[in-house]
Amino acid sequence: MPYSRPTLTDLRQQALQDVQSGGIPGVVQLLRFSVLYVLSVVLAGLAHLHYGYLDWIAQQSVPWTATDEYLEAWGALKGIYRKPATVASGQISFVVTTGADIPSGTALVVDGVDVITTADSVVSGTTAILACAAASAGAAGNIALGAVATLSSPVAGVQTTGTVSVAFTGGADEEIDSDLRTRIMAAYAKGGESGSEADFVEWAEAVPGVTRAWANPLGFGAGSVVVHVMFDTARSAEGGFPQGTDGARAGDDRYAAATGDQLLVANALYENQPVESLVIVCSPVAQPVSFVIADLGDDNTSDNRAEIEAALTDMFRRLSAPGGTIHPNYWNEAIAAIGLSQFNVTTPAAPVTAANVGSMPVLGTVEFSA
Repeated sequence: MPYSRPTLTDLRQQALQDVQSGGIPGVVQLLRFSVLYVLSVVLAGLAHLHYGYLDWIAQQSVPWTATDEYLEAWGALKGIYRKPATVASGQISFVVTTGADIPSGTALVVDGVDVITTADSVVSGTTAILACAAASAGAAGNIALGAVATLSSPVAGVQTTGTVSVAFTGGADEEIDSDLRTRIMAAYAKGGESGSEADFVEWAEAVPGVTRAWANPLGFGAGSVVVHVMFDTARSAEGGFPQGTDGARAGDDRYAAATGDQLLVANALYENQPVESLVIVCSPVAQPVSFVIADLGDDNTSDNRAEIEAALTDMFRRLSAPGGTIHPNYWNEAIAAIGLSQFNVTTPAAPVTAANVGSMPVLGTVEFSA
């Protein structure tokens, strides 16, 4: 049975009762502003702080409740470290006149994000191509193709505005405690690393930005491992799907090199994977699943419709996988948890199975009727 921590009110009452019945001659009642009353309240407050500190110490003493640097310390014992925030990078093009140049270190603003050029411009005709990176690390630096860029200060011979010609990718926020704790607990639950399927999943999920991963041993033949990854936060605008092309790490002449997010993961996996493995990092292929939900009756309101869509989105994120199957009880349980008085999912009417090992069911359109 867990220890029941006394409340501040309980401690005050206990202190006052101890004074009144604690053997001080003649004390049977305490006035509110008397010295003994004030001292009792002060001591109760100090005791309450001590209980709080002990409670906090207990939380940090085990990895499943530890927070901040104490959680990181538990993770370090298993070689699990908090994913740092990463900087997004991409390219921007500007129209220029002959001889104009935009030097490295030039400041720009794109969709409200501060961006810095990382190299001198490469001019072809009247177009200058700039390699750029976000000024600050984080997912906010991921900028879509075609976004408008503006020079912070005018440059001679260069138009004030340009466009993003290569989308900014690779930006991710620092890993939050709950995600780090999940990886740490998984590391404590399993044994040592040997290049197992679970090891590849753990290594992939340790890459900044990766939130989900699946390993398919022998996916491309003997000696190969196919790893599918998702970037649910950093790539939320793209449904969580990585942006790039599938492939192996840079320098592996056995297979075409990946690009973008897939290359980032493939290069990171190389640090841990068995030396003979051909590791190919892929993006799952979205397989949208449309829903028709009927018989809502009086529950057919905008708030309930939004909750149903959120519940289905969460269900797919938790249970869907490349080559996997989503059963009707999964979506029925997800919707029932909202607390509707009635509903009937008419479509789909049978389990949804991925078309192939690389396809992954995701939520498509949702239609409602009373």
